[in-house]
Amino acid sequence: MEVDKSDARKRANQIKPYRCKNLICVLEYPMDMKNIGTVIRNVNALGVEKTYIIDPRNSLPDEWQEMRERKSLSKPSVSAIKWSFVKRFDSTKECLDHLANNRFTSIVTSPHTKGKDNFILHEADYTQPRLAVWFGNESRGISDLAVKNSDFCVSIPMFGMIESLNLGTTSGIVLYEVTKQRREFQEKYKRANRRT
Repeated sequence: MEVDKSDARKRANQIKPYRCKNLICVLEYPMDMKNIGTVIRNVNALGVEKTYIIDPRNSLPDEWQEMRERKSLSKPSVSAIKWSFVKRFDSTKECLDHLANNRFTSIVTSPHTKGKDNFILHEADYTQPRLAVWFGNESRGISDLAVKNSDFCVSIPMFGMIESLNLGTTSGIVLYEVTKQRREFQEKYKRANRRT
């Protein structure tokens, strides 16, 4: 058992410089536990700091420790839930208030034009000091309240007859671009500080 803990600590130390601090993935009213687990796996694999889940149906426990022990989350997340911080909220407003109190910028994702500013995924800037990236419900998409309180909306370019992707795929593509930009920015910032 000690060997496992030691190996886990070594891995945690190796990946620490690549984690994206102050980056949160927000899931608004997700319906499918498998989708939640898949997103948590993406969040962990890509180095996103936290996942917030808006869950008015109380399908998830309030405590992260309880979530970590849930097989319905552990299995689809391939145990990533054990290594990723997840917080549950009862409503969109509660989550927005929490993010605003902590000075986070919110952006939303949608295959459709929404909000005051809209960008194709790779054309937007994701280097804000504190960023929350919102993903909507599997069938209804993102809420008007989340859009109203966001700085901009991003969409993944689509070139087929189907103009949407499932939640797991969408979160993986979007968070890959966001974390790539943030890591590049962090590396430039570190290099600039080393020179001074």
